[in-house]
Amino acid sequence: MAKESYSAKDIEILEGLEPVRERPGMYIAGTDTPAGLHQLVFEILDNSVDEAMNGHASLITVTLHEDRESVTVSDNGRGIPVEKHPKHKKSALELILTTLHAGGKFSAKNYQTSGGLHGVGSSVVNALSEELIATVKRGGKEYTQSFARGKVDSKMKTSRGSVRGTGTTIFFRPDPKIFSSITFSPEIIRTSIQTKAYLNPGLRLQFIDEAAETKEEFHYEDGIRAYLQQILDEKKLNIIGEEGFYLEREEGAKVQIAFAWTDSRTEIFRSYVNGIYTDDGGSHENGAKSGIVRAVRNYINVHNLLPKGVKISAEDIREGIACVVAVMLPAGKFKAQFQGQTKSRLNNPEVAPIVESVVKSLEQDLNENPSTAKAVVDRIVLAAKARAASREAAKKVTRKLSVSHRLTLPGKLADCSSTNQAEGELFIVEGDSAGGSAKQGRDRHCQAVLPLRGKVLNAITSSKKKVAENKEISNIVSALGCGLGDSFDDKKLRYGKVIILTDADADGMHISTLLLAFFFTHMRALIEGGYLYLGKPPLYGVFPSKRGSKSNGTAKSAGTKAKRSKKASKRKEAKQSSPDAIWLYSDDELATELANDSSLASARIVRYKGLGEMNPDTLWDTTLNPETRTLLKVVAEDEAAAGEGLKALMGSDSSTRYDLIVSSAGSLELDL
Repeated sequence: MAKESYSAKDIEILEGLEPVRERPGMYIAGTDTPAGLHQLVFEILDNSVDEAMNGHASLITVTLHEDRESVTVSDNGRGIPVEKHPKHKKSALELILTTLHAGGKFSAKNYQTSGGLHGVGSSVVNALSEELIATVKRGGKEYTQSFARGKVDSKMKTSRGSVRGTGTTIFFRPDPKIFSSITFSPEIIRTSIQTKAYLNPGLRLQFIDEAAETKEEFHYEDGIRAYLQQILDEKKLNIIGEEGFYLEREEGAKVQIAFAWTDSRTEIFRSYVNGIYTDDGGSHENGAKSGIVRAVRNYINVHNLLPKGVKISAEDIREGIACVVAVMLPAGKFKAQFQGQTKSRLNNPEVAPIVESVVKSLEQDLNENPSTAKAVVDRIVLAAKARAASREAAKKVTRKLSVSHRLTLPGKLADCSSTNQAEGELFIVEGDSAGGSAKQGRDRHCQAVLPLRGKVLNAITSSKKKVAENKEISNIVSALGCGLGDSFDDKKLRYGKVIILTDADADGMHISTLLLAFFFTHMRALIEGGYLYLGKPPLYGVFPSKRGSKSNGTAKSAGTKAKRSKKASKRKEAKQSSPDAIWLYSDDELATELANDSSLASARIVRYKGLGEMNPDTLWDTTLNPETRTLLKVVAEDEAAAGEGLKALMGSDSSTRYDLIVSSAGSLELDL
């Protein structure tokens, strides 16, 4: 084994803004996506909006330059301080732009409310920019300083004459060494500017697109009510009833909620905290949702409006709602807790009851507007009836899929001869090639094989109806014979072990994950009953040269050339590989084995990327034989955590997967 050379001198310390350039994914939403690139604009824009929210700015201008690879954001606020910091002996401007966690928003002294919390936004933009120029008007003077890739490029210059007004102007050009593309989208920037105008009534925001030679100004006195109407117009939705609802209160935190029921089948929630869009929601959005559900339930119950036999769920009440939630958290009372620098989710638990209490007045609004209330309740009852009918239809499809006899078994299933559930095993394998090896190598008495074609449907993002209609999933349900969902009956289960057996590469792991998602979502009782397993085939076979064979990685027993017997009692003797063969399950295991045993230097090494590459005897010895194989039982010790994990890995929201990939990139093994 190689000697350890890891010592104190190997410890590196990244100084200044080097950590941002080395690991930009920790600070922005990636460097190869539009979201990460445009976050640079929003970080600077949010600083200007913070000035406006605290009464120090009334005009913000964003200019997308003709090359569309550089942006300027300017405001008429107080201007970033330029005096030298008493401790660090640098100008405040330089500190803010070159030091992480340097800013004036950690307390309520200068900003009562702000979207910036960590003091990293401006410095991150500077670190990831090829060029950045800051211009400050303050105290009758104009100050300019330039930076390059996070470092000072010139000393701060002061104008000779006096200038009028105050404010800050930031010009920057993203670094093409960091980003795969530095071309900005005018539509993305324009949409963000317009949204900021909705959230800050009275504030004027301008957008100049030099390439298109256009200049637009956004200014809305009606705030989020105008925003809600814009959403309805954009999606061509009609309001149920005579009008929507607007709720507002400022006690501890300022809460504004504008919403309406529409003729849509889905719900739309846009939530904001201190002007920051939280696309993953959080406690403020949850408070709005629960408050609306509670107020509507109370109204229906008090007036006895629920038809006999109809059960209303929270989803029925929220169906068709279009809602904008805006919360302002004062710095003196709250420390806003966002999920990461991208601020995609608010985690403050104390905010939910505050928002929910504001929505209590909805019940009174319904009482005061009986015609709108009736239209809303009728719409909710209709949704409940439709959902009940959909559930019943799904049950009928489920019942059709459930089988208890062999006449309707899938054609590709190679069944076993035993009808004893306790000894029966079903191997679910990927592809006909793997299926062929498994069918030849198995013990026909008690082992069945079901090959799948391609990757199965993602059960996390698919509807019950779509899952039930999927051919490969239908074959699995038919082979098991126990039904799924509420109709699952383990007494009808045809096998005591259900074994997912996929290739030992990344593609095989993905198929295993898709199957686990299906079983966890629609046949969880299979896991709870201890019936579900993962087979673990080897990735490598190591054959010492003195015992090696030419037959696809299989070493025959010395002096044994007997054909495989059809009887299960003779399989062990007829199908036992060389005792010298070594089975390894990862690249690390192979490296360790070779490092520890010098005699293997001339050994023949076979990499089994797919089960189909193994001949039947090898597959029996390594993976099918109950005496020599490795099986992993699938358990869910914490079902809630398991559900969240599967949703994060397989759900429609890709941000969590992106964060996981970024944080784990250094330890990932890629099958190239």
